[in-house]
Amino acid sequence: MKVFVTGGTGYIGSHTVVELIENGYEVVILDNFSNSKPEVLDYIYKITGVKPKFYEGDCCDKEILRKIFKENEIDSVIHFAGFKAVGESVQVPLKYYRNNLVSTISLCEVMNEFNCKNIVFSSSATVYGDPKELPLKEQMELGKTTNPYGTTKAYIERILSDLSFSDKEWKVILLRYFNPVGAHSSGLIGENPNGTPNNLMPYIMKVAIGELPYLNIFGDDYDTKDGTGVRDYIHVVDLAKGHLKALEHLEDVEGVKIYNLGTGVGYSVLEMVKTFEEVNNVKVPYKIAPRREGDVASCYADSSLALKELGWKAKLGLEEMVSSSYKFILGQKK
Repeated sequence: MKVFVTGGTGYIGSHTVVELIENGYEVVILDNFSNSKPEVLDYIYKITGVKPKFYEGDCCDKEILRKIFKENEIDSVIHFAGFKAVGESVQVPLKYYRNNLVSTISLCEVMNEFNCKNIVFSSSATVYGDPKELPLKEQMELGKTTNPYGTTKAYIERILSDLSFSDKEWKVILLRYFNPVGAHSSGLIGENPNGTPNNLMPYIMKVAIGELPYLNIFGDDYDTKDGTGVRDYIHVVDLAKGHLKALEHLEDVEGVKIYNLGTGVGYSVLEMVKTFEEVNNVKVPYKIAPRREGDVASCYADSSLALKELGWKAKLGLEEMVSSSYKFILGQKK
């Protein structure tokens, strides 16, 4: 089976590509390196011994999408491409709406042209908004999203649902995942965003190796165990395996299926910092900063449906998350 992966050199995309190749799939990647680096392709080759076919370009560009579908017999698509920083989306909402929505619409239009109607979409727990109850379950009514990034994910879920309703040949799986952290056991690929990190773990890593002076913790007055935000952190390798399970299940799908991918356990920012320090024997200085626009107090998953229907469950714990992250960033520093 040949799988087209948009955003395939990004953090989650690259780990998923590795899992796909190691399980016998042919992979075609599209990326514009807006938040990744070309050398990731070399790392994928070092890990798997396979060089996936790669196209450099923007997923909003229908011409390059048509070129990819003309030159490759694509069976299914995993759609990662999109901007993903909550805080930035609040500052520049139009950038997020244009990129995330247009890229998805362009992709689906071209998929229709080439009669490829199987897609796994990289959604997010942000579609639940500010949770009224926890853990979050797929059948819950979606709340009001708290940031433009989350709104784009909710809109795309609706677009794909409407598309599937209009054409019963479409098979769609929406994966709502929580907070991916960690890195591949090889230490070659992990989260290393361009510019100042927006997510917690790469920010911790940059402070741990001295590239940044301290970590900003946004808010210590939430209604949580220690006042800092609580999130469901999931190892990126577990998350990548979830995409593999979704792909295997796709042909049995009628219409749209939705799955949470998380551990079901919530850890606070301070707990994450403390665990990182203890496991890696390194100090992470931090300062408390004002709350960040668009953040919620607590968010963690009920992923029992993914276990029941996909046979998927997160296996790696917090220690593996923080140790693999540190191993990765130390390797990048060499």
